[in-house]
Amino acid sequence: MDYDASETPTSATPAADRTDGADGGSSEEQTVLLHGDLDLWILEARRLPNMDIDPYVTVSLAGATVARTRVISNSQDPNWNEHFKIPLAHRSRLIDFHVKDNDVFGAQLIGTVSIPAALVASGEFIRDWFPILGPSGKPPKPETALLVSLQYKPVGSNPIYDHGIPGDPEKLGVRDTYFPMQKGGLVTLYQDAHVREGELPEIELGKGTKFEHNRCWEDICHAILEAHHLIYIVGWSVYHKVKLVREPTRPLPPEVENFTLGELLKYKSQEGVREGVMQTHDEDARKFFKHSSVICVLSPRYASSKTKPKFFGSSRTENMYLVMPEVVGTLFTHHQKCLLVDTQASLNNRKITAFIGGLDLCDGRHDTPQHRLFSDLDTVFLNDFHNPTFAAATKGPRQPWHDLHCKIEGPAAYDILTNFEQRWRKATKWREFGKRFKSVSRWSDDALIKLERISWILSPSSTVPNNDPSLWVSKEEDSETWHVQIFRSIDSGSVKGFPKDVHEALKKNLVCRKNLVIDKSIHTAYVKAIRSAQHFIYIENQYFLGSSFGWPSYKNAGADNLIPMELALKVASKIRAGEQFAVYIVIPMWPEGVPTAASVQEILFWQGQTIQMMYETIGQELKSMNVENAHPQDYLNFYCLGNREEKPKGDLPLDDQPSEKSAAVYGYRMSLWAEHLGMVDDRFKEPNSIECVKFVNEIADENWAKYSAEEVRPLTGHLLKYPIKVEVDGKVGPLPNQECFPDVGGRILGSPTTLPDTLTM
Repeated sequence: MDYDASETPTSATPAADRTDGADGGSSEEQTVLLHGDLDLWILEARRLPNMDIDPYVTVSLAGATVARTRVISNSQDPNWNEHFKIPLAHRSRLIDFHVKDNDVFGAQLIGTVSIPAALVASGEFIRDWFPILGPSGKPPKPETALLVSLQYKPVGSNPIYDHGIPGDPEKLGVRDTYFPMQKGGLVTLYQDAHVREGELPEIELGKGTKFEHNRCWEDICHAILEAHHLIYIVGWSVYHKVKLVREPTRPLPPEVENFTLGELLKYKSQEGVREGVMQTHDEDARKFFKHSSVICVLSPRYASSKTKPKFFGSSRTENMYLVMPEVVGTLFTHHQKCLLVDTQASLNNRKITAFIGGLDLCDGRHDTPQHRLFSDLDTVFLNDFHNPTFAAATKGPRQPWHDLHCKIEGPAAYDILTNFEQRWRKATKWREFGKRFKSVSRWSDDALIKLERISWILSPSSTVPNNDPSLWVSKEEDSETWHVQIFRSIDSGSVKGFPKDVHEALKKNLVCRKNLVIDKSIHTAYVKAIRSAQHFIYIENQYFLGSSFGWPSYKNAGADNLIPMELALKVASKIRAGEQFAVYIVIPMWPEGVPTAASVQEILFWQGQTIQMMYETIGQELKSMNVENAHPQDYLNFYCLGNREEKPKGDLPLDDQPSEKSAAVYGYRMSLWAEHLGMVDDRFKEPNSIECVKFVNEIADENWAKYSAEEVRPLTGHLLKYPIKVEVDGKVGPLPNQECFPDVGGRILGSPTTLPDTLTM
């Protein structure tokens, strides 16, 4: 894209002359809501102060950074020519372009271009040179300017959001992501690590079919046993002592029925199966696999410039590399959890099958929908007791664990394999360090099995693309076929294989920020799904905070993801349209750990800010639309999970302190609700209805009352209303006389601390 560099700069608002919103600002400088997509090109700058600068540009609204170019070294006239597709959900007066000089000791501001948000909101195509104004309100040099091109399209006028993702007539899934939507797949859905026979009620799907409650860890165990060529595992934690099958529903070979995961992997490696275990936790696993054919890599999340790798290994050919970062690299951790194995395909062929989701193969994760606290601690949960809230407890209560997982077969499984291979190659760094560690380098070159060399393993190749029908496991006309798309959040500090050239990265829908290349497709998918939702949204998540640019306070905290604001704006749009819409969000009562700990309290504080921002947005919309007898909790509700159970008598004292595919998704949600609410009810069939919302809240409120009472009474399921009080205007506070969590303490709405924000966001 070429532009005439002689164009006259357009005037922009000097930083020193800005006014606040509607009070005194010009009509162009009013605060407006930009809820839609910004198509932006940052092209070039001219006549920057001197040659000894390394310029780059950041773009911000309401204090949130939404785009950042790469750094160009030693240039007064840098040419970035970078394209950004930016989802916006911000109330702002200006869009600010900060031109900065990258420096070893931090960036220095050269100047700012400010474009009125009201001008952008008009949807006009804008392309011009804008003067770069320094803190004094004047350009550093005459004609110092930035060339940009942009156009904004609001959600309401973008047809891509008119239907849900499955209803896309072009069947392209979520656009602008690294991995495309893949056809010809099969998906098996799991809730919890195991479901015992009869533990959940039957879910009718119509046409005489019932939802099948699958058993995650049992399926994983059998998949490992049946692998012929490869077993790849990645997780936040992989614990070799964990036992996968404890209450079997189908037989295991006698010689392995009591094996732990570690023993099972060693057993398979002796059959010649290629195994790789990659994790970001547990030194014990490294030691356990040290003298075996199982290759184990500890792989913390780090940016490539922030580590000092250290390697450990023996003189054997089969070795393990341990990559250990310095302290700065341990502030963040990946939570990817997946298992890849080869499984039986058609005829005598093999295919790749992937298990992904929220369940790590580690201690404390095995659980069933009953979520036992004291029962079976000496059998099912023997040597697998985990409760970080009561560090000294050894006889219960165990910490219940609920999570979701799935099995993916078909072309999308190979995208998951690509993710594993990219992370593995980065973690092992065999190309960079192989010569230095010759005695342990050979396995690195050959550790990842080369599928294209094994003719009977179906796999993509230079002649067979990922979406080739030869990789399909179901036909388009089959009622059980799935379209599957893989999303992730990861950067070039943790994977090997991302393009280094910014334009090549953009072709793969990756985002470049200074010296990192980022895949943020999870965020892209969330935004698309929320904007496209028609009737209701149901979310289970380990954490829930974000959109800090809209918080009541701490607006510059840096938690800039759009998800909470998108949810609130979705509800607001439905209120304006006069339509009922419901959002159900299930989160932990508190993040894992001790609720009085400073880190947990700060996370709860950020969470409280997020929740209040959402309810206030909805409350303001109800007021502006004059909706009578309505409350924000008619549309948005937060829940947590809990259980009460009598201590067993005797010697277990507590220590002190629709279509087939849509039918499957419907059945999965109904099964989750049956677990959480302890029943199946016809009202659950229309989750957007006010009758369903009020019924769920009635059960959840009663469960919280039972949970927080002195007397132990059984709950109806496990769903509790999150213990906060929401006013009609959206203000959030603690329940009367319940500012802290029962028994364990810690403020429910958290407290700000002096910890660095990067530790808790």
